[in-house]
Amino acid sequence: MTPSSSLSPGSLLNQLRQTTPLVHNITNHVAMTPTANTLLAIGASPLMAHAQQEIQEISAISAALSINIGTLSPSWIEAMQLAAMCAHRDGKPWVLDPVGIGASSLRQYACRALLEYRPSVIRANASEVLALIGEMSQGRGVDSGDDGEDAQERASRAAVALARAQNCVVAMTGRVDIVTDGKRQITVQGGHALMGRVTAMGCALSSVVAAFLAASLATSLDGHDDALQATAAALACYAEAGETAGQSAQGPGSFVPRFMDALYTLDADSTLLASRLELTDVT
Repeated sequence: MTPSSSLSPGSLLNQLRQTTPLVHNITNHVAMTPTANTLLAIGASPLMAHAQQEIQEISAISAALSINIGTLSPSWIEAMQLAAMCAHRDGKPWVLDPVGIGASSLRQYACRALLEYRPSVIRANASEVLALIGEMSQGRGVDSGDDGEDAQERASRAAVALARAQNCVVAMTGRVDIVTDGKRQITVQGGHALMGRVTAMGCALSSVVAAFLAASLATSLDGHDDALQATAAALACYAEAGETAGQSAQGPGSFVPRFMDALYTLDADSTLLASRLELTDVT
């Protein structure tokens, strides 16, 4: 892939570190601390707020929004809808993470309501993408489901269909990450198997994507971000840090601090970042 210099993973990482975008997160209880630490490590500024009474004020000062449906209640759903409405109204990028959407009708209801506010990016695993597009899926709870070749191909087609239906970018993460806007598709190689053994890695990634969207918007001359390339850049940086951390980790316990250090020390000038990306047109 040969992205424009201002949209390359390294350039966007530098821009993120220079601007420290404030990311508003409405995420699940398990993911709050890991997400905040991950955003800090990569150079963004996290803000966790789910009280409906302060959403409009928080939205006004935030550069981007990340919504994760892993913890739901009526009041949280109302806060999520209000935050998404504010972001959509104000032209701020926002990311939807439909955690375990296939697990309950409440999660499905919440996602349907949130999709009305047109997320910039939907970050999900294969099972969640399939559930969102309405296909049958045998996913277990909130994990990534079946990684078989046929299932992966079916999920890839579903990701393209979802991107077209919602007019947004879909980032489907797994052994190989796929980012598509329905017209173009970027595959992202890398990462490490231990990333799947640590809770909230995907949740934190969704917020990192939001931070990169904000960085992309900050570099834009016309006030529009390139959500596809910004999302791919976020995934490339995440994959690079995961691979680096996995080289010396003995297991999940030692992986987490190494991953945080790898994000913090990530070399924006590394040619490996862009080399992880492969861009193709979607037919």
